[in-house]
Amino acid sequence: MTFDLRRLAIAINGFCTFLNLYSPQALLPELSREFGATAAQISTIMTASTLAVALTAPVTGAIADVFGRKRLITAALFAVSIPTVMLVFAPDVQSIAAWRFVQGLFLPPIFAVTIAYIGDEWPPSEVAGVAGVYVTGSSIGGFAGRMVPGALADLMGWRYAFLILAAMTLMAAVAILFMLPRETKFVRSEGFAASGAQMLRHLRNPRLIATYAVGFGTLFNFIATFTYVSFHLAAPPYNFSSTLLGALFVTYLGGTVVAPWTGRLIARFGRRKFVLGVIAVWIGGALLLLAPQVAVIVAGLFVCATCGMLCQTVSTGYITMIAKDGRSSAVGLYVTCFYLGGSVGAFLPGLTWAAAGWPGAVAMLIVMQTIMACIVGFAWSRGSTRA
Repeated sequence: MTFDLRRLAIAINGFCTFLNLYSPQALLPELSREFGATAAQISTIMTASTLAVALTAPVTGAIADVFGRKRLITAALFAVSIPTVMLVFAPDVQSIAAWRFVQGLFLPPIFAVTIAYIGDEWPPSEVAGVAGVYVTGSSIGGFAGRMVPGALADLMGWRYAFLILAAMTLMAAVAILFMLPRETKFVRSEGFAASGAQMLRHLRNPRLIATYAVGFGTLFNFIATFTYVSFHLAAPPYNFSSTLLGALFVTYLGGTVVAPWTGRLIARFGRRKFVLGVIAVWIGGALLLLAPQVAVIVAGLFVCATCGMLCQTVSTGYITMIAKDGRSSAVGLYVTCFYLGGSVGAFLPGLTWAAAGWPGAVAMLIVMQTIMACIVGFAWSRGSTRA
């Protein structure tokens, strides 16, 4: 792949999405102590934003199919910095959750519309590779969104951390304004009614439904793993600080190296076989999380993050290839399922955490990974793996 400003802009969009979405994750134990909240209560901070994304993603897709791509992406980048600033002034968990919900409303135009832009503007043979560039930016953003607030919280407090994240997002918005070209191959929908009809057709496509389910499981595992490992390592005998918890997310960078090569790996092994192999390795990574040694837990996080990024890259690229019309609404539905999975992944393992601790949370991860493997094995047809 040759370098160009479009690819860099795509990576920046991925960076900003995950920079903001997961920014409180390394701070959850500290926020839990400050506000006297339980793990399940404090997890609403994560659930609020992912739920907002899930609710608004299909609407965003319909709007983008009518009005276009770049203007919606740029406007959302500028807008998302506002609730990020308001988090600085939040007096309690409920206020943080409310502003996180507002923040989540502005993220689908960045995520869903960028993926649709990729499907429109690049030839099919390059879509998986460019989607990998997006996921690379996402993995760096996911790391920075945990590491930066975690380190800043120990240095100057968590409120200043959110202020700096808002400034970073504003800088990125200005960069996208100048770097991302206006779409040239976009086919405008005939209106919201036509876009809604396209969305209903997507829901009758078995391959799309199966891919949406894989997306649900992917973010379920991401959120559950990195939310509850923070509580696990913040407790005795580990007693990790916010900075150390943020540093755990360097494991996200494993996907940064591999994701851009996903297209070549699919061409070699086939989409279905490749994803089944990734999920098998992912289950092995989850089992490593049960080890008492920190080094082994970190290795498990590295495996889990890399496998999750690969599944995400394959799924998002596959959506744009299955959906020939109304790509924004097709990706919007995927985003809804993806972030519904994140919302459930933030909340449901909290119940097994309360009942069985960290082993119970890990067991839930493995159950979800097994379900994903069954869906890919039976619902992703062999004839479509190289499509």
